Amino acid sequence: LLTNANIHTDTLFPRSAANKHAYASTTLPLDTKSIAGFVALERCLVNIRDMRSLPEGVPFSFNESLDLATGYRTVSTLTVPILGQEDRILGVLQLINSQPEGVPEPFTETMETRVQLLAAQAGSAIERGTMAREFILRMLNMTALRDPHETGPHVQRVGSYAAEIYHRWAERRGVDIDRLRYEKSRIRLAAMLHDVGKVGIEDRILKKPGKLEPEEFETMKRHCVLGAEIFTGAVTEVDRLAREVALHHHQKWNGTGYTGTDAAPMRGEEIPLSARITAVADVYDALCSRRSYKEAWAPDQAVAVLRQDAGSHFDPEIVDCFMEVHDVIEAIRARYPDEA
Repeated sequence: LLTNANIHTDTLFPRSAANKHAYASTTLPLDTKSIAGFVALERCLVNIRDMRSLPEGVPFSFNESLDLATGYRTVSTLTVPILGQEDRILGVLQLINSQPEGVPEPFTETMETRVQLLAAQAGSAIERGTMAREFILRMLNMTALRDPHETGPHVQRVGSYAAEIYHRWAERRGVDIDRLRYEKSRIRLAAMLHDVGKVGIEDRILKKPGKLEPEEFETMKRHCVLGAEIFTGAVTEVDRLAREVALHHHQKWNGTGYTGTDAAPMRGEEIPLSARITAVADVYDALCSRRSYKEAWAPDQAVAVLRQDAGSHFDPEIVDCFMEVHDVIEAIRARYPDEA
């Protein structure tokens, strides 16, 4: 199966309106009945001049349901495989409607060559990204062995929430779209690692089923600095951002937070943006998740806490950004549910 197709069509989904669709749990059978499936199986390029006039004898057909549902009109398509090492299929890149003059027209041979080159570069980038992501997930699995709260779905949700909150924040400021997407991917990974320092906290505290005593809580605070120490001597930008998030995600807007060190707490915009975003993402998910000492809260209850604590615990603008993408947040919760 080809799963979780990521769609970016500016004329159909302007700005960030498509973001919630990126988290839809969708599958496409890997067979020759669709162009994407055919391209993936045959590892070949398919260039269609008009989707409503397919060449005779092809095994695939045009599914017009999306066009009918949205009012969009698909005419020309160019579909190429994204391949990795040993000709392994990593995905399919499909472009819809070449419109150099604003009217759909066929994709040219020059476009075919350029898109194949782009697909090759994308394949290399995907493989590098997959290796980095797998390494991070193994670190998180190690944390989950110690802390029952640090589940795979929890960290996936927090990372995705943080990425989408940043996306809205950057849109507000007119950040260049390429820069936005680059920073968004970094923040997603760094936010997933926010509590990795809990591997250094002893079990009697980490797994205690109830409220911590004051001295136990002081020990628990050290997970921030322990997480930051994991990334000491960071050599990549993701490592540096992960250190920043791990150390500062319990800072508070009014200056009453902590890092687990003797340093005075930060306040307001002194707190790194990545940490201010992760704080909102982490608290919302913790409130909406079941714990040994509480049941999961309804989303509207958790939202009420964010609104109430905006300006004290949380950056008010980050809370506003969260509210503006709440439909995407709920799509993420549906995409990464807790295991039974």
